[in-house]
Amino acid sequence: MIIRETDRLRIRGWSETDRDLFAEINSDPKVMEFFAFRRSRVESDALFDRIGRGISETGFGFFALALRDSDTPIGFCGLALTDLEPHLPNGTIEIGWRLALPFWGNGYVTEAAAALLDYGFAERSLGEIVSFAVPANTRSTAVMKRLGMRPDPSRDFDHPRVPDTHAHLKRHVLYAITADEWTRLAGEAGV
Repeated sequence: MIIRETDRLRIRGWSETDRDLFAEINSDPKVMEFFAFRRSRVESDALFDRIGRGISETGFGFFALALRDSDTPIGFCGLALTDLEPHLPNGTIEIGWRLALPFWGNGYVTEAAAALLDYGFAERSLGEIVSFAVPANTRSTAVMKRLGMRPDPSRDFDHPRVPDTHAHLKRHVLYAITADEWTRLAGEAGV
């Protein structure tokens, strides 16, 4: 299942051959720098299966991100239902990403995320999409800004699944964009 294609990328459903890449990014200390823990292969495989089930059941989730020409997986990017009550109401859609280290610095995440924002607003009729990260994760917040998302400090929160032993990773800043804001930005860009 292909969700979207861009000039360089394919956003698609996961295949069994993607498990190794998924495990690699979930255990890489640099990729996971702003997360409280790395995942073992067993934990990564369980998450891989859970994400696949979620996509099948709802159409939302973190999709595989692959190079368009070769279909080589490089990470993931997706629109996912959050599960962070009371910080974010049920039904809130988050855009998120994770990319294998060799593919950093090429603009792939911004390209994929822009395509998914368009998909979320144009095809899924979403009213708003949010993203959140540890404030020190300036790579991710820079992507949010490039996408036209705006910070919403009134909705910043302490992530309930980050243990107190990692207090420096608890606080998350939230960025958001509405369908109207995206439509206006797309119009200004001539898309």
